[in-house]
Amino acid sequence: MAQPRQYTAQNLLVRPQRDARDPDLILSITPEKAGWDYISFQVRHLAGGQEWSFQTDENELALVNLSGRYSVASNRGKWQGIGGRRNVFEGAAHALYLPRETEFTVRAEEAGDFAVTWVPSDEDHQPWLIQPEDVPVSIRGGDNASRQINDLLPPGSPVHRLVLVEVYTPSGNWSSYPGHKHDVHREDSQGNVIEADLEEVYFYQIDKPEGYAYQRVYTDQDSPLQQAGFAIDALVCAEHNCAVLVPEGYHPVVSAPGYTTYYLNVLAGSAQSLANQDDPRYAWVKNSYSGVDPRLPLY
Repeated sequence: MAQPRQYTAQNLLVRPQRDARDPDLILSITPEKAGWDYISFQVRHLAGGQEWSFQTDENELALVNLSGRYSVASNRGKWQGIGGRRNVFEGAAHALYLPRETEFTVRAEEAGDFAVTWVPSDEDHQPWLIQPEDVPVSIRGGDNASRQINDLLPPGSPVHRLVLVEVYTPSGNWSSYPGHKHDVHREDSQGNVIEADLEEVYFYQIDKPEGYAYQRVYTDQDSPLQQAGFAIDALVCAEHNCAVLVPEGYHPVVSAPGYTTYYLNVLAGSAQSLANQDDPRYAWVKNSYSGVDPRLPLY
């Protein structure tokens, strides 16, 4: 297990970075930098015809197109036409799942950006290309807490740990609300998971580049971090191509008026699950909604 550490707004926010040794890298998160056990995450750019090669080793991995179009050749198979949307606001993503011990090369059929994430695994599963038309799309919440959910790799998927979700929050709306947490593994008397212990990445894109969202991350007395003397209470300003780390605690989001916020959620931990607990102070709001924001769905 990762050693407890102090988290602040500064070290929960990951900004785009430039690396002369890896000029196509937009953003990178490692377990060492994040202070956790599982999730590695990158966002990368490829020009048309350009390639990037990688191997999963003892990890399961997923690739999500943000823009552009790609082909992937590997020792597990070949796939073409992955992607095609000009940006994340045009439709659901493709997601390619690859198991451990996979060597692969991504080639850009059309220039664009993609996210890639991997977590340790001791299980073997089959490669799987998730097509946009097969992605369940739903509206969650209500009133000004309405948001659109694209379940790319939902609980119950034939994988080990990874869960992937795309979320769209219209101008002025809240999402991940009421605040919920998943930082303690709990099961009921029948063995059903009622809360999973999950790490989570929020990778943000905004429909206009100057836009932003705010995310609060805060723990309570049940948090293992807080019990170890490392409480979190941080308000993070998330801009385009930034990521927010959620190691523990509640983590609601609000989108600035005038801007639509997108984020890609990557989760992994004690179960391939989204089981969580609402902050009991705010859970009542779920029973107060009078309708759904008519701006949704976006497409």
